[in-house]
Amino acid sequence: MKILTLCTATVWLSAAVACAERPVFIEPAEAAGHPDYAIQGEYAGQTAPETPWGLQVGSAGGEFFGVLYPGGLPGDGWSREGGDKVELSGKRANEVVELTGDGAPTLRYHDGSFQVLADDGEVLGTLEKTVRESPTMGKEPPEGAIVLFDGSGVDAWGRNKGMTDDGLLREGATTAQEFGDMQFHLEFKTAFMPGHGSQGRANSGVYIMNRYEVQILDSFAMPAKFDGCGSLYREQAPAINMSFPPLVWQTFDIDFRAPRFDSDGNKTENARITVRHNGVLIHDDLELEKGTGAGGRRAEVPKAELYLQDHGDPIRFRNVWLVEP
Repeated sequence: MKILTLCTATVWLSAAVACAERPVFIEPAEAAGHPDYAIQGEYAGQTAPETPWGLQVGSAGGEFFGVLYPGGLPGDGWSREGGDKVELSGKRANEVVELTGDGAPTLRYHDGSFQVLADDGEVLGTLEKTVRESPTMGKEPPEGAIVLFDGSGVDAWGRNKGMTDDGLLREGATTAQEFGDMQFHLEFKTAFMPGHGSQGRANSGVYIMNRYEVQILDSFAMPAKFDGCGSLYREQAPAINMSFPPLVWQTFDIDFRAPRFDSDGNKTENARITVRHNGVLIHDDLELEKGTGAGGRRAEVPKAELYLQDHGDPIRFRNVWLVEP
């Protein structure tokens, strides 16, 4: 019995330590106390009048990963044709954070910005922190739109609907109504989860017709992948990773054409989807032969509900509406 008690206590203590090392924050005021929060984010500047740079820095819990973009940040200066991005890594040592990568200058965090250092330590330039906003943020629903959530209540939602005290929609809700063709607008905020792994960082998704998943994830400062934010989950990676940092509000604007069926119920045309993430086109009239992710196991139909996936992580939504043709 003593051995069992000791083992149980050891397991509990290990779990408590793991939880302490892998916190979860859904509000900036809570995250502000974490030493990595002020450092992670986006930066922009130049080392010479003709050399602009964009920098993204993510937290892995005491260690950092990042990407340096020639020309500016994704969607704001950088393009694949403009130059290769450089992956960076670093960690905090004696309250100093330095990021390095092959072919890149050393970047040192100092007083809220990153200094670009020459080999001899000379400061070549400074990249200042910036917080971007999607050009479709706060987009008003047009006349005739179906408003699914505006902060006033959750009447448009059926199963697992829930709203926070400050008027935001929680993850897990399914619409009470079924939809097919649509123009859809959604604003979302991912949690700040330093120390968590890739698919464990604010995982959710927008399930169009409960079958076609546009992935929601904290994929900030990571490569565009077929299971990353903005992907048609495990089917198609986004053309560009337009993820903003965690706790920064983001937008999806989706044009969706449902599959077509004949009078006997046989599918005659595949579904098609166009997605803009934070105002940037990431999928252009993509044809979907079947559902994506878990939705691929469900038979396709002309209409079905919208589902905001609950994957166990806190996600917040606002300004959700759609227009039917």
